[in-house]
Amino acid sequence: MFARLQEDLSCVFERDPAARTRWEVITCYPGLHALLIHRLTHWLWCKRLRWLARFTSHVARFLTGIEIHPGATIGRRVFIDHGMGVVIGETAEVGDDCTLYHGVTLGGTSWNKGKRHPTLGRAVVIGAGAKVIGPITVGDGARVGS
Repeated sequence: MFARLQEDLSCVFERDPAARTRWEVITCYPGLHALLIHRLTHWLWCKRLRWLARFTSHVARFLTGIEIHPGATIGRRVFIDHGMGVVIGETAEVGDDCTLYHGVTLGGTSWNKGKRHPTLGRAVVIGAGAKVIGPITVGDGARVGS
């Protein structure tokens, strides 16, 4: 658990030149908070504690402005910068080392129960306001603008 937190903190310092201290990042970065809470909600979701996962996710959205469905799969060292308005849907998959900026939507296009949200490969950057919709795959290292 602490090794993952260390990775998360390191990736903030690698990708955000405005990050000054560990204390500042731990207390003032809503993207980090949303990802930490998502780890808990995803674990609850996988244990079939669906209501508790959804409720906790709902509270996290209220606190951070970032909505990550508990069913979404999020990789390691993911960085959400200026995260207000980020939405990540239930069947979305975000690979390791990805960066998402504010207003990003990884959304679905159907009401079917199956795969309906995007898959991001490794080290993908999704720019501010970009909407990636449907069960498409964005390849490793891709950059998506808005």
